[in-house]
Amino acid sequence: MDKRIIINADDFGLCSGVNQAVAQAHTDGVLTSTTIMANMPAAEAAVKLAKQMPRLGVGVHLNLFQGKPLSKDGSVNCLLNTDGDFALTPAKLSILSIARRKIRNAIRTELAAQIQWVIDNGLKPTHLDSHKHIHSFPVIFPIVCGLAKRFEIAAIRFTFEPKQLSAMPWPLTSEGGRKRAKTARIMARINRIQNSDFLKTDCLLGVAHTGKIDVNFFKAVALYNSAATAEIMTHPGFDDSPENRKSGLHQRKGEFEALCSARTKQYLRNAGVKLVHYGQL
Repeated sequence: MDKRIIINADDFGLCSGVNQAVAQAHTDGVLTSTTIMANMPAAEAAVKLAKQMPRLGVGVHLNLFQGKPLSKDGSVNCLLNTDGDFALTPAKLSILSIARRKIRNAIRTELAAQIQWVIDNGLKPTHLDSHKHIHSFPVIFPIVCGLAKRFEIAAIRFTFEPKQLSAMPWPLTSEGGRKRAKTARIMARINRIQNSDFLKTDCLLGVAHTGKIDVNFFKAVALYNSAATAEIMTHPGFDDSPENRKSGLHQRKGEFEALCSARTKQYLRNAGVKLVHYGQL
């Protein structure tokens, strides 16, 4: 059986530079999937681009940390600052979501609005994932599963990255990357116990290597990935806007170049990898 890999670009709709990179990485490269930040400035432009690329799988990148909410419900105000922007850090949101029902209700309301916006704009989401992996927080994961069922979305990103990706012979990661991967791995194990119905892949690759996904990373995927079905998380983009620069991922252009590299394509072909998106699982 062929190994199946989904190569997803997060943050579609963040800004024009990300939109352009996602589109080109799909048409000229190995990108098969993306997820829209529905509440960000370039989301409408992202939808228009997506409709021109019918082979690109498009999901929703649920976001509670950047920009303004889409929901007009007053219950969402507990997530915002006085300027109406999302204000809570991931750590604070995770703690408050445990302690306060009104926070959980606000999360449900806003995430539903983001999914509904994508559907109302003519796209059928293939899957759900999230900014900062918020969907995999154990208190929030059941909320996201409920929304997936409500909107008839078949898949949710499984954030389990195998520990061996943080060690040789895989490319070197940062200490911060290893910590992120460990946290995501712990949450993923809990998620699988909570509800495995929407988990369609065996693992997620790219957590520990966020910002460091280059041709050598794809070579390692071709040589060492043993999962039958995996997702690779990427963040391609061009640094052309304050929103993109503020995200801190100045490596976006490097990831874009790796996605379009002839060497990357050859490595994956040689490994017999079948490139798919969530809607094809």
